Amino acid sequence: MKITICSSIDFTYEVKDAKDKLEAMGHKVEIPHTSKRILDGEMTLEEFKAEKKVNGDGFVRKVKFDVIKKYYELIKNSDAVLVINMEKNGRKNYIGGNTFLEIGFAHVLDKKIFSLNPMPEDSPYLDELKAMQPVVLDGDLSKI
Repeated sequence: MKITICSSIDFTYEVKDAKDKLEAMGHKVEIPHTSKRILDGEMTLEEFKAEKKVNGDGFVRKVKFDVIKKYYELIKNSDAVLVINMEKNGRKNYIGGNTFLEIGFAHVLDKKIFSLNPMPEDSPYLDELKAMQPVVLDGDLSKI
């Protein structure tokens, strides 16, 4: 199965771990462009976080690399998405704006949606997230 991972860039190392495990299980996996850049040593996670503070949550990067449209294309050409939703800044199972949008793309494109952890109960979009009916893996990638 071809799987596109959706997550906060803050979870880059968890994304790599999931990618490695999924590929070992025979899946083809796509990951966020910025995560690739971090893992390839083009920038550090700390540099990315500093850039976000200066440029307003990565706006410049998102425009420069046309991230939203490119990720839509990756999702369109995948069989499924995997949402890596971990704790971030004290928020359990965090799903940010881009990831929410990507889940929406997957839903509209009739792609299977897997979530590593349950939906965040504190999300203002909890009803919408649940309505897209993700398969919650409870941390177990072998359930894919």
